[in-house]
Amino acid sequence: MRTIVDLPEPEREELDAQCRQRGLSRAAALREALKLWLQHQQPRHEKVKRLWHDRPADALTLQEALRQEWIDR
Repeated sequence: MRTIVDLPEPEREELDAQCRQRGLSRAAALREALKLWLQHQQPRHEKVKRLWHDRPADALTLQEALRQEWIDR
């Protein structure tokens, strides 16, 4: 799929310089950057686990605890 991207002149110049140094096309460099950015957006399992470490393990107890939190507000 093709996508048009508008880049400010300073960033385009830096991109071109980096691409020349690495022997990459702009498209290849942008694909690589997007891939890394998307990987960075994925939550890490360790971070996700810690979000619920203080919650009840079974669904019914969790549901009741969440409802109680809402009532207590």
